Formats: sequence, structure tokens, C-alpha cells
Amino acid sequence: MAALLSDLLKRHQPDFHPVVPFDPARERLCSLDFTENNTQLLPEEIADTARFAAYINRMLEQQQARYGFGGYGEHRTLYARSKHFDQPIPGSADPAIRPAADAGQNSRANGGQPTGSKAARGASSGSEAARSVSRGSEAARGAGSPDEAEPRRLHLGIDIWGPAGTRVMSPLNGIVHSFAFNNNDSDYGTTIILSHNLEGVGFHTLYGHLSLNSIKNLSEGRNIRKGEVIGEFGMRFENGNWPSHLHFQLIEDISDWKGDYPGVCRFSEKRRWLDNCPDPDLVLQLGQYIK
Repeated sequence: MAALLSDLLKRHQPDFHPVVPFDPARERLCSLDFTENNTQLLPEEIADTARFAAYINRMLEQQQARYGFGGYGEHRTLYARSKHFDQPIPGSADPAIRPAADAGQNSRANGGQPTGSKAARGASSGSEAARSVSRGSEAARGAGSPDEAEPRRLHLGIDIWGPAGTRVMSPLNGIVHSFAFNNNDSDYGTTIILSHNLEGVGFHTLYGHLSLNSIKNLSEGRNIRKGEVIGEFGMRFENGNWPSHLHFQLIEDISDWKGDYPGVCRFSEKRRWLDNCPDPDLVLQLGQYIK
């Protein structure tokens, strides 16, 4: 099925709307490497969000680029910045595994509301209730001791690094599958997932690290038009404490995940997860503009 979806996306590439504003005739992208090969970026800079953001802005300025770009299938040392990524994904041998039982219990404790419900939308006000909305969040799903488990370092999406407030648009028609404020350190922060169908084949797009305003008036099942603005890059207090950027990911089988889906897996499990999460540039089509 993964090959089928990839072939389908390739055939429809002329039909996709840009996910972020970009004029290839006048603007540039630069590739940002967050593997151990990048010796310019020090661990203490990665751990300090302000210094990390300064590094990214410096790279964009030096290369006169509008965005930094890349990361699909990248084995990233930067995830050592948070214990969030030291936790394995329960049942991670199966990338379509449903969220752990404790996530469901948290949902029931909130009145049984799904993360995309009105209860979750309180996140837009920055209230304490909103900060607790993280059903299925990666930290909540973690299990085992970080000292006993292989950490997660393999990135399953593509990051587009740029200014907070940058518009994010849907590449094709779809519906809102779910959304949440995954407010754990180095998590997605504000997250939206859309469902799409091409020629009878269903799949999903995930948008992480958005602004809280992006989910202020959102509802599950809402129709989304191709090219519609669905959100904007968030600031650090609402995007998981990262420099501003968009995490964009394709998901074939999302199973029972709601408002969240793993964006980082163990290197030893990469084949299964990458098979379920094809290259996002099949939709973005931005890699061709990196010089």
C-alpha cells in the first residue's frame, strides 16, 4: 500500500497547492542538517531554544533563504535535548498501533471528549485546562526507562523552519481528522491532522508546531478546501518549545491516533514507520529548489 500511495501522490503532484508561501523564482531554501555531521551546532545551543533559533536565523541569513528545509528519514542528534524522545512508542513494532490505554483514560477523565472537541479548544485561551489536553501525546504514551531503551532519533516528517506567523495551507481538499495541544517539552505543541482521499485511497497530513490560534475555532469533520489557510507557525510557548517551524508529515494508516501521531521513531524500527509515512516532499515538492 505504501508504494501505491507514493505512486498516487506523484501522479497528482501538479494538482497540489503549496503548503507554505514560496516563490521559487525569487526565493531560496537552504538545507539544515541536524545529524552528528553538523559540528557547527553545539549541544548547548540545541538545548537553549533562543540560541537554537539564533543559529537557524543565522543560517537563513547567510544563505539568503526564506526557509530552512529537510529532515525526512534523518537520524537526528538534536533529540537528545529532551527526555521526551528517550521514551519508546508502545507497541512500536506496529506503526499503526493505537494509543496506549493511559491516553484513553486521560480522555475519559476529561469527560470522554476527543482532543479535537470543544474541551480541547480551550487551549486557544492558554488556560490550565488547555495545557492538559494531550490525549495520546508522545510523552504520555512513553513506557520503560530511558536508560533501558533505545532512544527515538529518526525523523518521520519534513521540517520547514521560518518565522512565527507563517501561513500554512492545505495542499488538497480534505476534512479535519483531529487536533490537539500536545504541550510537553519538545512535543508538537499545537497539532492538526487532516484526512484526504485520492482516487479512493485515504491518507492523512499532519501539521505540528502551529499557533494556538490555529485551533481556536476548529472542529472535527470540518471540510477543508485546497489552498485554505489552516494555521500558522507557532511561537515557542505554543509549539513545544522549539524555534518556529512546521513539521509536515504524511500518514497512510493512522489507526486510532487522535490529535497526534509519532514524528520520531527508533532507528531500529525505521523501516516500518517510514513505510507508513512516505516522503512528505511528494506533496511539498520543495526539495528541488535547494541549491
